[in-house]
Order: sequence, then structure tokens, then C-alpha cells
Amino acid sequence: MTLHIPFDNSYARLPDAFYTAQNPTQVSEPSLIAFNDVLATELRISRDSDADLASTFSGNTVPDGAAPLAQLYAGHQFGNYNPQLGDGRAVLLGEVVNTQGQRCDIQLKGSGPTPYSRMGDGRAWLGPVLREYIVSEAMHAMGIPTTRALAAVKTGEPVYRESVLPGAVLTRVASSHIRVGTFQVFAHRGQTKELKELTEYTIARHYPDADGPMGLLRAVVAAQAKLIPKWMSVGFIHGVMNTDNCTISGETIDYGPCAFLDTYQPDKVFSSIDQMGRYAFGNQPRIAVWNMAQFATALIQQMHDQDAAIAEATKIVHAMPDQIEAHWLAEFGHKIGLQNASVEDLPLIEDLLARMAAHQADFTNTFRALHTGTARDQFTDPTAFDAWDKTWTARLSAENDADARMASTNPVLIPRNHQIEHLIQAALADDLKPFFDMLDAVQNPFSRDVAHHNLTVAPLSNEVVPATFCGT
Repeated sequence: MTLHIPFDNSYARLPDAFYTAQNPTQVSEPSLIAFNDVLATELRISRDSDADLASTFSGNTVPDGAAPLAQLYAGHQFGNYNPQLGDGRAVLLGEVVNTQGQRCDIQLKGSGPTPYSRMGDGRAWLGPVLREYIVSEAMHAMGIPTTRALAAVKTGEPVYRESVLPGAVLTRVASSHIRVGTFQVFAHRGQTKELKELTEYTIARHYPDADGPMGLLRAVVAAQAKLIPKWMSVGFIHGVMNTDNCTISGETIDYGPCAFLDTYQPDKVFSSIDQMGRYAFGNQPRIAVWNMAQFATALIQQMHDQDAAIAEATKIVHAMPDQIEAHWLAEFGHKIGLQNASVEDLPLIEDLLARMAAHQADFTNTFRALHTGTARDQFTDPTAFDAWDKTWTARLSAENDADARMASTNPVLIPRNHQIEHLIQAALADDLKPFFDMLDAVQNPFSRDVAHHNLTVAPLSNEVVPATFCGT
């Protein structure tokens, strides 16, 4: 075997309380679906034969220098605290330092059961693997902090869900897999020593300028306050914003029942398990603040003067909505061509969104069409756009390069839910062409390509996919 991964595994050097050493479970017939050569080069991973890549990234061969482990964490799931979760179907192979000097985790997702599996089989089926591969790479191409997809492999084994489905493994790359829930598990257990050690490790790895636990809180709040408006700006709905799916790094993680808006509906929910709409599109900023309050609560447990820590943490978390709004205003200001949108521009943006919601305008296509003069065609009543257009045109008269700004901010296409379902169904019939077509398209989301025009089209009424599933 010639595959070389230059591991340097800092998390594995933490005490055993943080994880369980765990090898992936071998599979019968691994075969490579896709390998991200560009990302591999950044990670300083040498290319190998498809067979050897399949063997490594299915978990059949543990590469030299790896230190496979399943991480421990807890988390609030739909607002209810679960005292122990952990990697139930994932194994962290180890870490590498990439060509930019950044430390990255390499994790196999769907690699078999671990002590944290809670009676699950630890496996993933092909559909969610292809979904996460596509969506995470699309988010990266749109400039949104995210985990990345390095490889996808078929296992050659069945996975049993509502039906028998082909198994697969995704190799996920992240700045780290440290979550709010990683802190919660030690705080809840009263393991102050481990909580302090995790805090020090996280500061050193992600925010070396942070001053202690409250400095870490301030840094993570800032990262999350910047991330969520980026989601909103492309119509992204995460679907499961539990604290165990909220990263300390500020990256998007765990693309389970995620989806993108077609028509603009601020109360839209896709996730089949979100029965109460907790994680609806428009609720995401509020939930991010709630998650940071849980993070603050966990961090405070290690503080000597907890009254002072509570006061400081409260101030930090209470400042977060204003940070989110400022980033949201900047993002949506750019979407309508404004270089430096001010609070005076907020009614203009909100008015457009209200008209889009009332007249079933497609989110992505409306914003993209603003600078081509065809946005009115997205509205069931085009005159509803005309009324807004007059005010907007007057505001744009004070701007330079508005067209270029909108073209570089508003994607031509996003991975639409119905098209992802189409490529999954094709893959189940051993046709991977739709997968690779979409992967090619989403890597250049701001470029109009005639070859990918079909991927810019909103779903017809009979093509709409109303619900998504986590795929566990």
C-alpha cells in the first residue's frame, strides 16, 4: 500500500475520558465512488489506486500513523438534554496539518458501531452519503464555513432501514469535531478537570488569542453569529441544530435532513423529525443564541467565581442577536447590491422578502435575477416586485459596482432538494452521472453554465420534496 497520510493526532493524546479507541468495522466489498483530489492535495495526502483508496476510506485498512477513536459528547436534542451521545457511527482516523498550516480531522462516517451507538448498526446508506458530499462541497464553494467531503465509498453490504439499501461510508474533514456537546458532557458530570483540559485544548487549537473560558465563549459566539447569516443568505436550512451538531470552530456540520429553500418561506421546515418547527428557516438565529447559552452554562462550571462568570457570560450571549443582525444585514445588503448596508436599508430588504413570501418567489432565482432585470418573473404577481423595484433602483443610484457585487454574492444554483433526490435514485440504479454532474456544477456556484442549466430550475409542483430524513 502506497497511500500516505501525514497524521499528527493531538486529540488522541488527550486522556481516555475524551474518547474510546475504536477501529472501523471492515466491510465485504469496498468500491470507490468519489475522491476529492483537490482537498487531498491540501491535506498532503498522496493519490493511490482506487482499490487502495476504497480499502482505506471504507475502514478496511487502517493507515500508518492513524489513531482511530470515537469521540464522547452529550447534547440537547430538540431542547431535551441527552447526557451521553458520542460518535455512534463514526471513527476519527486522526489529524493532519494541511498546506496552510491548519489542523484538520479526518473522520469516517458510517464505519460501524462504537460504544456510543445506542443499539444502532453504526452504518450509513448511500443516499445520505451522497447528499452530504454534494451539500458540504456546495457550501464550501459558496464561501460558507463547513466540513468537507474527502471520499465516498460503497461497502458492498446492505443497510437495513425502512427497506434494504446499499451501504456507504463518507470521509469527512473538519477543523475539528469538538462540539458544544463535548463541553456539556463533562460539565453535566461534574468532571471539572476534564472540562478545564478541554477548554485549554480548544483554545490552543482554534482560538489561541482567547483569554480563558469567557474569551473562548466570546470567540465561539462571534463565529456562530457570522455563520448563521451566511446560511440564511443562501436559503439553507440545517434541520437539526442540536447542541451536539454545533461546532466550536464555527463550521457547518452534520448534513442530515438539511435542505435549501425553493420558494421563500421563513417558517419552512424540511426535517421529518422537527414536528414543532423548532429548527425552521427563520428560527435559526434564535436557536444559535440558545445553543451559545448552553455552551456558556457548561463553561461556567469550571470557573472559581461563578457569579462573576454568569454575569460576564450573560452579557456575551445577550450581545449575540445584535451581532447576528449586523452580519445578516451585511449579507443581504450585498445580495441586493449594497456595499455597506445600514439599518436604514433594513426595511428595503425586509420588504423584498415579505413580497417574495407573499408571491411564492423562488429564493435563489429571485436574488440572482436582480441584476439581469428578470426578477419580477419569479413572482405570481409581477407588479408586487415592480412596486419594490422603484425604491431599490433609487437606492442603487448611490452604489458603485452593484451588478458585480450581486453576481459574486448570489449563486446561480444550489443543490436543490428534488435534484438531490433524483441523483440518489439514479445512484441506487448504479447511475452516478447525475451525482457527478451536480458535483461539477456546485463547485462553481456563481458561474452560469449552459450544461448545468437544468440544475437552476425550481421544482414543478409534482417534483417538490416536502420532507427530508436524517438517514441514520
